[in-house]
Amino acid sequence: MASEYRTIAAPSEGIYREKMSRFLAFAFPVQSAAEAKAVIARVANEYHDARHVCWAYMIGADCKEFLSSDNGEPSGTAGKPILGQIRSAELTNIVIAVVRYFGGIKLGTSGLIVAYREAARLAIEAAEIVVGHEMATISFTFPYQSMNSVMQLIKGSEAKVMSQEFDNTCAVTLSIRSDHADSLAGRLGAIAGVSIDR
Repeated sequence: MASEYRTIAAPSEGIYREKMSRFLAFAFPVQSAAEAKAVIARVANEYHDARHVCWAYMIGADCKEFLSSDNGEPSGTAGKPILGQIRSAELTNIVIAVVRYFGGIKLGTSGLIVAYREAARLAIEAAEIVVGHEMATISFTFPYQSMNSVMQLIKGSEAKVMSQEFDNTCAVTLSIRSDHADSLAGRLGAIAGVSIDR
């Protein structure tokens, strides 16, 4: 499974005008479908006076989770072209919402496809593309006397401590790149008394 992926560093915007219609595109980095849907709802609420708010999102390093919506536009003229731009830029963990203000002149099917595609492309073009990594968590317990060995190993790794409890039995949860998780779990498991929760 892929663990490295391309996404955007921060929200970005693009605007495309065609025959007095305005297409405002908003791209956001997201970590889940739920987060993408919350962003879409926020944009739709903010631009409640617009005729259409069409959108698409892609989630996960393997790009297997995606969805798009024409939001009342003719089928296939909005959501698919937006998703197509996400795909052609090879991005994931991203949602793009395009708000359309109708200018009074109909654009026709091909005109709509071009407008939504271009608006999405401009929002992507305005963004900074970054490489992200799928993350995994490792939770484990260990006796207090193994503290030094455990902490030295964590310090020497790229893992981030998410939570820790120190008592007679200590508990730690780490976050690490998924492609490095098995190696770190193996080294932790070799320390006396460490028990990894699977």
